[in-house]
Amino acid sequence: MRVLILGGTGFTGRRITRRLAERGDEVLVVHRGTTVAEDLPGVSHLRTARRALADHAARVRRFAPEAVVDAFALTGADVEAVLPVLPDVPTVVLSSVDVYQAFTGLNTGRELAAMPLDEESELRRDRYPYRGAGLPGVPDDYEKLDVEERWLPRGAVVLRLPMIYGPHDGQRREDLILRRVRAGRERIPVGAANLLWTRLHVDDLASAVLAALDSRAADGQALTIGESRTLTLGGWFRQILAAAGSSAELVRVPDAALPPGLALAGAPLQHVLVASHRAAALLGWSAGDPAGRVAQSVRWHLDHPSPSPWTEQEAAADDAALAASA
Repeated sequence: MRVLILGGTGFTGRRITRRLAERGDEVLVVHRGTTVAEDLPGVSHLRTARRALADHAARVRRFAPEAVVDAFALTGADVEAVLPVLPDVPTVVLSSVDVYQAFTGLNTGRELAAMPLDEESELRRDRYPYRGAGLPGVPDDYEKLDVEERWLPRGAVVLRLPMIYGPHDGQRREDLILRRVRAGRERIPVGAANLLWTRLHVDDLASAVLAALDSRAADGQALTIGESRTLTLGGWFRQILAAAGSSAELVRVPDAALPPGLALAGAPLQHVLVASHRAAALLGWSAGDPAGRVAQSVRWHLDHPSPSPWTEQEAAADDAALAASA
């Protein structure tokens, strides 16, 4: 079918676009042109800011999309800018598990929600969680709840995503460990590292998007998706070390001594463990084996290391934390 994808050249959008093209769909990717995407052969490109999509309404009509994927709506205004231009066709929208009240608990050090999270769990009470934080690429009016409230009445399937990892991950989530491996660190400070935060490989996310496009069973609903089994943060760290062939030791230190970049490796009161039973029932979807997915991701990141070098300041912070373990 003809699929228009908004934001199809970034981390998650790139993989969705590839999967669509590989199975023979005709794909029009709408993006700003700031992300290099030479590995997306056989797709068409419309280079524009999404809030200027109305200027290209004729191009959209000529393409006549039979389905839409919105891979990069961050704010309510992002959605309002495109709704008048896009036809009312099957649509899949990427959201986040940060819509749940549990996420407020994780950020504030309080236990606010029972586990696992599913579609019946309480949504976040406060809006705009990053306002004033100055996070790169995150606008002050970022709010996935606003995004969902605009897309769901159109019959879209909203996928609430956990921590996504894999090739081309701009946040380089495995680098918490891999940058220390590359620096030859033999001991890595961690706290209890007992956080349960569901993860999902980007390939499994892409397969969920395709399943939602191909079925009308979940139209107008939000689905929480994630891996089938979740290790603690410490267990994930050990998976990463094993996949990298590293013998580095995880050393328990007091939570208060942890370097800022490893703060999540303490003992949080709130976990973010999700259940995907509704997606399994409605879409017949399930994720791949987490251990194999982590190994695959680590291999890619070892072959494509971060350009940011290990610093003396990071080494000093780790050493100070390790000294506190004595």
